[in-house]
Amino acid sequence: MKKISLILFAAAAILQSCAKKETTAEDNNEFKTVLDNYYKERMKLFPVESTTSGDSIYNNLLPNNLTDEYNNEIKTFFEKYLTEAKKYADNDLSENDRLSKELLLWECDINIEQLGFKEYLIPMNQFTSLPLTIGQFASGSSAQPFKTYKDYTNWLERLESFNKWLATAQLRMKEGVSKGYVLPRSLTVKMIPQLKDLANEDIQNHLFYSPVKAFPTSFTDAHKKELTDKYTAILKQKLIPSFNELYNYVSNDYLKASRSTSGISAIPDGKKYYDHLIKRYTTTDMTAEEIHQLGLKEVARLTAEMEKVKTQVGFTGPLKDFFNYVRNKKELMPFTEPQQVIDNFNAIHERMKPNLEKLFDLKPKTPFEVRRTEAFREASASAEYNQGSLDGTRPGIFYVPIPDVKKYNVYADEDLFLHEAIPGHHYQISIQQENTTLPDFRKTIWFNAYGEGWALYTESLGKELGLYSDPYQYFGMLSAEMHRALRLVIDTGLHTKDWTREQAIKYSMENEAEPEESIIAEVERYMAIPGQALSYKIGQLKIRELRTRAEKELGAKFSIKEFHNQVLDAGCLPLKVLEGKINKWIESKK
Repeated sequence: MKKISLILFAAAAILQSCAKKETTAEDNNEFKTVLDNYYKERMKLFPVESTTSGDSIYNNLLPNNLTDEYNNEIKTFFEKYLTEAKKYADNDLSENDRLSKELLLWECDINIEQLGFKEYLIPMNQFTSLPLTIGQFASGSSAQPFKTYKDYTNWLERLESFNKWLATAQLRMKEGVSKGYVLPRSLTVKMIPQLKDLANEDIQNHLFYSPVKAFPTSFTDAHKKELTDKYTAILKQKLIPSFNELYNYVSNDYLKASRSTSGISAIPDGKKYYDHLIKRYTTTDMTAEEIHQLGLKEVARLTAEMEKVKTQVGFTGPLKDFFNYVRNKKELMPFTEPQQVIDNFNAIHERMKPNLEKLFDLKPKTPFEVRRTEAFREASASAEYNQGSLDGTRPGIFYVPIPDVKKYNVYADEDLFLHEAIPGHHYQISIQQENTTLPDFRKTIWFNAYGEGWALYTESLGKELGLYSDPYQYFGMLSAEMHRALRLVIDTGLHTKDWTREQAIKYSMENEAEPEESIIAEVERYMAIPGQALSYKIGQLKIRELRTRAEKELGAKFSIKEFHNQVLDAGCLPLKVLEGKINKWIESKK
């Protein structure tokens, strides 16, 4: 999945093909200035987003997003641009500008709506939170650059602000406890070892000391000594004590106060909050019950397909036993060294390269790498993709957790590469970022239903790309799709039907072949970020529906390359807007 950040709340709008942009009016320079100003102001308010995109202008900033002052500031910001956007009549704008206006209105609306909920009272979880993001940055191998003296001093400034955030997080967690906004106990338990690692007092082996171990060769001895002293001081005098204090609080008082329930409906306004999350993550008006029933239908369909593979390989027992057979099949766990896992993914890429030309005209220029997930978060991490920089100088990175290489099962590796890397997230995100026809704020926008839906859709392209010749790899694709179908059932079950963590784990174990430890981590992920997991299957089904419609209506005129161009050339879109775009393309081809 694409890395989840603090700013993944928005929607998008149609942009016609990059090659043939239709207009009903000239581009409006005044409106363009509004869009440019929106992007620049947003980057300062959300500087982590700026860093992730590769823009270094605010690499020293880290506003405290847990304070009332900050939340009031961003509310004023979104209200301001909501008003600005409404000043421009659609008839006075080009098609591109009208779509940017639609995007801007959606983004302002959804963020203002989000601010009505007290998310800041649960500022951390084991899966996605600022300490984990900052930990990745601190490793020196992520988005935060460490190439110049200014880069190093920028990071010191950012760490000073992060230290204040840690203190505020503890205060907000205490407030949350008093008001009923707390994590489930099982999630608190998983945060404790993460915080313990960050509270490590061995400074020279601390994660945050990593940049000191990798000074550029151009640094003078004086700069090296100065920065070494400053990094040592901020760790010893501020960050490690702060991590220790937070670790002690979470492992004692917060753990005792953590709730026994699993779903978000247990917190104040939890049901209303979940409805908002469905809208945010799926960009639809679907209800939780509609999604739950859709999930049950998809689980039944995929179960029938899995039965066919079970028969093909000659397994005669029930499907549930086949899951255990696949989980524990020694031939599917061939590796003894983590690098072998990385090498296997690179080999998959090489096998599929000749067939990519058959399916895609649009291909990114941004380079790509496969890396092992950092040790400090590997135990709780899923495989994920981190986008490259806007200018293409930082590669897109597919992170693979390998906590125990001897238990690493390869049966779904071909499918996983298609989703997280090529032609999934790396293609979609890089093509969007490289699109010079988009205003800057649309190059970085992200909508889960589109982005994750596209990545899941690409998993179905394996046979067209020369993969899935091994029935176990094809079963891996079915299992991965089943995994996303189960999410529709489990996420809504946890958050609207009072399912327990154990009930959700049992349901997964009975319907997919993922290892138990992976299933546990996934269920706890759904508990930590309600609604996000719904987006994959909802988006994939829509894209597949649109392809089927185009194939049927266009017949011999259908081109898979053109279809993929139409899906990719405008960047992330809300699903209704994507559907309108594809329908218009179909009509233009008849």
